[in-house]
Amino acid sequence: MGEFTEKVKGNANEAAGNVKQAVGEATNNKSLDAKGKAQERKGEAQQLKGEVEGKMGNDI
Repeated sequence: MGEFTEKVKGNANEAAGNVKQAVGEATNNKSLDAKGKAQERKGEAQQLKGEVEGKMGNDI
């Protein structure tokens, strides 16, 4: 997909995850909070993948 695309998708997933966490905490919804944390971690992994792709020249 490319470095830029992965980083953008990662940022979007992190942001969405943070929103879910905030709503989950505000409403005492543990399930939503957990889903938000998982989505945030997914976003972090996507960003890392984008960084690796950038350093490898998108050859992976």
